[in-house]
Amino acid sequence: MKFYKYLYIGDTVTNPKKIKRKLKLHAGVNVYVITMASGRDQLELFHSAYLKQRYYRYHPPVIVGIASDYGEAVGMITMMTQECVNATGSGNLKEYLKQKADRT
Repeated sequence: MKFYKYLYIGDTVTNPKKIKRKLKLHAGVNVYVITMASGRDQLELFHSAYLKQRYYRYHPPVIVGIASDYGEAVGMITMMTQECVNATGSGNLKEYLKQKADRT
């Protein structure tokens, strides 16, 4: 797994280091992940159980956020979008997150 430099972590997520380790090992953990989309889409949101599929071992996504439930993940995406619009004036999340990671 690849993790975003400034990983967004939900308020109700307990022990994010343990969750990151489990995600890297493709072990079972009950969280939702927000990833960079591989196509034209901006972000993807899905349960971490999907990362146990063989495809993700060879094509690991860039995880930008971890949330304990679906509602929290949607709220995090809304917050990221608002942050992006405030900083750039557009809704291009992929470009904003890449620029944010490159600045430092």
